[in-house]
Amino acid sequence: MTRTKYSLILIFIAALASCTSKSTLPPIAPDVITEFTLNDTDDPAIWVNPEDASKSIIFGTDKETNGAIYAFDLKGKIIEEKTIRNIQRPNNVDIEYGFRLTDSTSTDILVFTEREKQQIRMFSIPEMKPLDKGGFAVFEDARAFGHNLPMGIGLYKSPKDSTIYAIVGRKTGPQNGYLYQYALQSDSLGIQTKLVRKFGSFSGQKEIEAIAVDDEEGFVYYSDEGVCIKKYYAEPSKGDMEISCFGGEHFLEDIEGIAIANYSNGEGYLIVSNQQKGEFNIFSRRDNTFVKAVNLSTSETDGCEVVTIPLNDTFSNGLFVAMNDEKNFYFYDLNKLGLTDH
Repeated sequence: MTRTKYSLILIFIAALASCTSKSTLPPIAPDVITEFTLNDTDDPAIWVNPEDASKSIIFGTDKETNGAIYAFDLKGKIIEEKTIRNIQRPNNVDIEYGFRLTDSTSTDILVFTEREKQQIRMFSIPEMKPLDKGGFAVFEDARAFGHNLPMGIGLYKSPKDSTIYAIVGRKTGPQNGYLYQYALQSDSLGIQTKLVRKFGSFSGQKEIEAIAVDDEEGFVYYSDEGVCIKKYYAEPSKGDMEISCFGGEHFLEDIEGIAIANYSNGEGYLIVSNQQKGEFNIFSRRDNTFVKAVNLSTSETDGCEVVTIPLNDTFSNGLFVAMNDEKNFYFYDLNKLGLTDH
């Protein structure tokens, strides 16, 4: 066989594999597609406006040296005055409510990783004012090993004392202690971070990016991309033992973004991006068993996020947001995913 014919056969096999790897499930169209970002979308977060849910904001990272945290309204339009620009490769973003600034004042916060500066950033919502004096360094003791480039982040608010923690992942790291957990603290000197623990195993196969925290149940989940979804306690005092490693058999290649749809009494779902398959795998929040897969028409989804409360007429059952690999995000009424609260 000639080299040319052999090369053509390899190309055909690769093309066939690509075709067969795509979802065969019926596609579900989004209700809203956002305006385009400049570079490369990655991870969304949803802030529910406590005074008027119809004025809630969806934030999304645009990862490049001239990156940004875009703010969108529920129609997918960019809110320029709420958008944070000139960020050096923002990767993942999360939101937490009621960060205590003083004994009598608090604010909702948006925290995201800024990879090229090896730090995390913290802003107030909805004012979008920086609270970090330019950023908080992370993984400082791992700099010599090149393990200090932050990627994933999840925020956890402890029911014990309302301390808010940032759980941060990185581009590369060791087999143990891949995640660092920082307490976000405010006092008379301002806001600081305090490293409280290093935890989380890593297979070494690909990387760890997606992190999601279930505040109510007290668990942190993250994607060990080539292996499984890993589950740990979010409360530092409960220890660093891995609770479970599940779901890997349901993914084609990379296990990516994780969103937690929380309903009462521990009911709900984990919605996880099956990136190369073009699907989302849905697992029970209660026992983490596989429920089903859905095809939401997105391409190469990294991050996703969900809220289960009504926002407006379009999203009367809650909102699911998924990154799409065309410099935008897709918004869905949660009912389109066929989820129930029992």
